[in-house]
Amino acid sequence: MEKKIAFENFSKALKRLEEAVNEAQTELEIDGAIQRFEFTFEQAWKSLKAFLEDEGIICRSPKSCLKEAYAAGFIDNEQVWLKMLTDRNKSVHIYDMETSRKIFENIKQFYIQEFKNLEQRLRSRMD
Repeated sequence: MEKKIAFENFSKALKRLEEAVNEAQTELEIDGAIQRFEFTFEQAWKSLKAFLEDEGIICRSPKSCLKEAYAAGFIDNEQVWLKMLTDRNKSVHIYDMETSRKIFENIKQFYIQEFKNLEQRLRSRMD
């Protein structure tokens, strides 16, 4: 995927995630915010994949792209991104309220800021 398109998709997804997190009050709204997190994460790693490929670095999975992105300076906090990957994987398969609340808190406290940092970094690396 072309990096400009990938970046635009990621940027739009991030904006929608922020809206959802800021407005989430009910369980249904929190669940919706978590789904937007899942989508935003997908767009983030696909953007990283496109930008890395543009630099001649090939990665095929989210985890390998995160490791390569850290090595290439696209992300600063590899451990937070790997935790984000774990939470994304959990959120797709686990449906208990306690786990979803923890993931939602991680999104609010850590992940949105990491997404914003990535968005800035990718924007600065656009041609």
